[in-house]
Amino acid sequence: MKKIAVIGGGLAGSEAAYKIAEGGYYVDLFEMRPEKNTPAHRTENLAELVCSNSLGSFDITTGSGLLKEEMRLLGSLIVKTAEECKVPAGGALAVDRNKFSKKITEILESHPRVNIIREEVKKIPENYDFIIIATGPLTSEDLSKEIQKLTGAEYLYFYDAVAPTIDAETIDFSKGFWADRYGKGEGDYFNCVLTEEEYDLFYNELIKGEQVPLKEFEKAVFFEGCLPIEEIGRRGKQTLLFGPMKPVGLVDPKTGKQPYAVVQLRKENREGTLLSMVGFQTKLKYPEQKRIFRLIPALREASFVRLGSIHRNTFIQSHKVLNPTLQLKKNPKILFAGQITGVEGYSASGATGIVAGINVLKMLRNENPVVFPETTMIGGLIKYITEPKEELQPMNPNFSLLPNLDKKIKNKRLRKQLKAERALKDLKEFIEKNHL
Repeated sequence: MKKIAVIGGGLAGSEAAYKIAEGGYYVDLFEMRPEKNTPAHRTENLAELVCSNSLGSFDITTGSGLLKEEMRLLGSLIVKTAEECKVPAGGALAVDRNKFSKKITEILESHPRVNIIREEVKKIPENYDFIIIATGPLTSEDLSKEIQKLTGAEYLYFYDAVAPTIDAETIDFSKGFWADRYGKGEGDYFNCVLTEEEYDLFYNELIKGEQVPLKEFEKAVFFEGCLPIEEIGRRGKQTLLFGPMKPVGLVDPKTGKQPYAVVQLRKENREGTLLSMVGFQTKLKYPEQKRIFRLIPALREASFVRLGSIHRNTFIQSHKVLNPTLQLKKNPKILFAGQITGVEGYSASGATGIVAGINVLKMLRNENPVVFPETTMIGGLIKYITEPKEELQPMNPNFSLLPNLDKKIKNKRLRKQLKAERALKDLKEFIEKNHL
């Protein structure tokens, strides 16, 4: 009999174990709590929601709404249970978090093919045919060392220094130019131009912006290579002009001169629908980020699909080590799922757990693992975390991850509606074709 292990009893691990068990196979689900607790968890329940009690919007014209509908089509345990434990929250799916995690725990504990083992996994077990690692952003120190051995030490990050990411359609490209410093490269960076007056206004608001207080389990360890942008600014008014906002080596083709200051945007995906602010990792509160960064002329109407942060978050560089099936390139019998892969949010974590579970089932049945269509939110997310790029910044579900429609639609909501309808149609066909 084949032996399957799922390490981690969070949202991703719970989905993966449930999918495999429902597929007719026995699975060992390892969860270290309560033997060893994390600084963020408060109970020993599986799938505990440690931050918000909301799984995001129901509306399929939002990234999280479309993703949850896709998960529902795939038989998601998380979505089904959340709907049974929901509390009033307008257009969002919010839950009574205690009822939710208790119910998930009861379902898995009573499942005849799920064996829950309450102990810390310190070494990757060798006596299993397939292993799914879904240990989340607070992976224990011993297991982190094991994952470093598996993936290569340089591909495991412990502090997540993230710069804001912007929907390219909302950038005013007339307020800057494409170029690399000193003419190197092929113009891969968009340079948002600021005059001295515009820089002064931006700088003054930046250094007095309200910051997110550190959580108890986070240490204020800021490496020189990833200091918060506001911390750099506090070292002096000119510091940013010699750092992330330096104009050196750039000439504005409109003026033939070097700009006073620039903010560089780098493509986050091959299609260029997402651009990230280079060097703009920050501890500013989210409303402050939007207010202050929109003082940059090219970003006055910017839609931020992800805002900046610096926090404790263990995640692998999936674009270097994982295939789009979530299998480890070096060892395809080991799969990763959840936030440790570089996806963000409850739904995204659960969705990758479903995908990992599906692909283990495929291999157990001597079938090839599947790659989800990139037109679906699940497929778009996994493509983002596994496709080649300079570096991986964790990402939440959003419509900029999906390919453009065949025809240009100006109305933003209609465009999302049509993308969502395409995603659900393609997913239904994919499910039928692959007997999922």
